[in-house]
Amino acid sequence: MSAADITPGGAPDMTPDDLARACAEAMWAGDKASQGLGMEIVEVVSGRAVIAMTVTEAMVNGHGICHGGFLFTLADSAFAFACNSHNQNTVASHCAVSFLRPGRLGERLVATAVERWREGRSGITDVTVTNGAGEVLAEFRGNSRTIKGTLLPAG
Repeated sequence: MSAADITPGGAPDMTPDDLARACAEAMWAGDKASQGLGMEIVEVVSGRAVIAMTVTEAMVNGHGICHGGFLFTLADSAFAFACNSHNQNTVASHCAVSFLRPGRLGERLVATAVERWREGRSGITDVTVTNGAGEVLAEFRGNSRTIKGTLLPAG
C-alpha cells in the first residue's frame, strides 16, 4: 500500500505497519537532505526505522574518517522516520549523540531507530549506528514533539 492509496476517509483495514510504510513513502518524497546524502530506507514499521548510507569521499574529515555530522544526520533521519510512523507530524525537540568508533570511507552505515516511549505529544527514540562488521559507531537519543498536521490525509 502506498500513500496514494490513502483517501481522506482513511483506510480502516490498514495495519500500523502499513501506515508506517505509507508515512515513510510520503516523507521520503520531500526529504531531499537524506536523498542527497545517498541514504536509503531499509525498513520502516510502526515505531521503528532502519536507514543506511555509504560513507563517500565528501563525508571524510581531515582525520580521514567520517565527519561526526554525517553520523548524526544518518541517526537523525532514522529517528525522523521512526517518530513519524504514526501519521502525526513529529519533530525533534532535543537530540544527543555519543560517538564510539569512527566510520570509514566506503563503509555502509546502518542506523536503527526504535521508539522507547511515546505519550501525548512527546516521545523518546533511541538510534544505534553500526558498520558492516556490526560494530557500534554511535548511540543517539532523540526527544520528539508532535506538532499540528499529518503526513497522509487524516481518516
